[in-house]
Amino acid sequence: MAQTVHRMPALTLNTDGHPHPRENTLVGVTAVLGAISFITSFFHNLHLLTSWTGLFGIVTGLLGMYISVTTAERFVLMITLGASAIGFYLGIARGGLWG
Repeated sequence: MAQTVHRMPALTLNTDGHPHPRENTLVGVTAVLGAISFITSFFHNLHLLTSWTGLFGIVTGLLGMYISVTTAERFVLMITLGASAIGFYLGIARGGLWG
């Protein structure tokens, strides 16, 4: 008798089965910039790095949202876009883009 095997779903952004290299690249760049911006927002003397990475993370996140195809891409983009925005706002509040 045939048994069905239940496998864990693969952790992928391409839930429709098609490759999306441009969209996935924007998701990755936004994730890295959002993480840097959010983490460096805890340090007051890094407001230049925080605000610039937050600004670039917001721009890449919005561009990624504009061209995203799958729900998984949009989910990751919203989380990292929020992290970029928090870092950007805290960087602006602590000294701004130019010090």
